[in-house]
Amino acid sequence: MEDWLNLEGKVFIVTGGSSGIGKAIVNDLLGHGAKVVDADLNDTDVKDDNLKFIHTDVTNEENVEQTVKATVDMFGTIDGVVNNAGINLPRLLVDKKDAHGKYELHEGDFEKMFAVNVKSVYLMSQAVGRYLVDQHHGVIVNMSSEAGLEGSQGQSVYSATKGAINGFTRSWAKELGEHDIRVVGVAPGIMEATGLRTLSYEEALAYTRHKTVEELRAGYKSTSTTPLGRSGHLYEVANLVSYLLSERASYITGVTINVAGGKSRG
Repeated sequence: MEDWLNLEGKVFIVTGGSSGIGKAIVNDLLGHGAKVVDADLNDTDVKDDNLKFIHTDVTNEENVEQTVKATVDMFGTIDGVVNNAGINLPRLLVDKKDAHGKYELHEGDFEKMFAVNVKSVYLMSQAVGRYLVDQHHGVIVNMSSEAGLEGSQGQSVYSATKGAINGFTRSWAKELGEHDIRVVGVAPGIMEATGLRTLSYEEALAYTRHKTVEELRAGYKSTSTTPLGRSGHLYEVANLVSYLLSERASYITGVTINVAGGKSRG
């Protein structure tokens, strides 16, 4: 039976595709017969003839442009990019208990998060976009977060970076629409645990929320603020991304879609 999304043979770059949501997206695209480049600092353990790993520092313009060129050289074309690479360092704006301490926001944290979460999206989208404009078709998917829509205690800079991504999505959709290029955002909420939810991350987030790590983990499990009553599965985000990259979503652009089980501030 023909694949409903008709992605077979299409070529996509996924940044940060070696782990977490990125890995789930890579696997989903491969399952639809797409050809995928995983642009990451860390190698992938996924084995597939249609998958190529390219070591990429997404914050470095020259490195990004080399990755995009290598993709086109290998596959002859490019149909889209998923800007998934990201980093989250929970920090307080002001830590009354420990001013200038480990978990109070400082310039290095700020610059690192904006480099990985925002600058990389601009660099990769521009490098890929040059090819997409020339061929007059393509899709850019920007991975946002529910935190970028709602804000998040202890994660103000991370939330701000994702808010910036939402701005990119809306603005680039207006700029690139005349070239038949769509730009869409995806904003996951609380997802199932992955290897990216490290102890150091949990310790930092728990501190900024005045909780123990155990209390923080209990909050993940309770999902009392999520109407569907559970955390999301990575494949549920990946399924949406594959759909958005397909022609089935040909009239969807300039929006960020929340994948969060109905979770909101209310």
